[in-house]
Amino acid sequence: MSSHEPGRAPAPDHDAGPGQDTAPERGPAPERGIATRLEAAWRDLAGTSPEAVAVGAELLGRWSEPHRRYHTLAHLEHTLRAADLLRDQARDPDRVRYAIWFHDAVYEGVAGRDEEEGARLAERLLPLTGAEPALVREVARLVGVTASHRPSRWDADGAVVCDADLSVLAAPADEYLAYATAVRAEYPHVSDADFRSGRARVLRSLLSARHLFHTPFGRKHWEPRARVNVLAELDRLEAPPPEELPPP
Repeated sequence: MSSHEPGRAPAPDHDAGPGQDTAPERGPAPERGIATRLEAAWRDLAGTSPEAVAVGAELLGRWSEPHRRYHTLAHLEHTLRAADLLRDQARDPDRVRYAIWFHDAVYEGVAGRDEEEGARLAERLLPLTGAEPALVREVARLVGVTASHRPSRWDADGAVVCDADLSVLAAPADEYLAYATAVRAEYPHVSDADFRSGRARVLRSLLSARHLFHTPFGRKHWEPRARVNVLAELDRLEAPPPEELPPP
């Protein structure tokens, strides 16, 4: 289940570290500027062949779909930056980067199915760039891991992908609130009661694990703030609505 989604689709579900050197950079930026930076990042990763450029353009188009409010180009860029902070804890940083590009490339708000279709998309598009079959298989597997954000104990690359994706949980309080608001905006068809119930269920599932993060870096720099943020959101979700006063 996606940690951004409250349950089965369509339903919803994720301080930085204490210093700027431990937190991936966030903040407002023009969409065009983000797209330009991401286009350059994709070419650095996949190369500049016509096929690789075309795949990058398709991915950027998917991440720019109008129904997205949180799972946008800004989330992609933030997650790539977080993965860069964790690069020394990855077995293969390039596999991690590819997986991040594909992990929310399909986003319809259907927990589990989105990740499965994202993995299939990687299997379809990555070979066009000249990627080796072993790389394609591993990227697809890593995309699938983000459905639960619970990699196996020895899955170093899975741990980095999941921690980078969940690093938003450790944002400063105002950024976390903006994140939670954006996630809610992706489910306009879900009633407040159903959203609150589903979102609370997902947050409780996250908190039920011994750790929110799987890498030593994430546990040291992101875990404390993330737990505060998640508990605070859970408290807001489960607080009784204010009573309406009778008319005078």
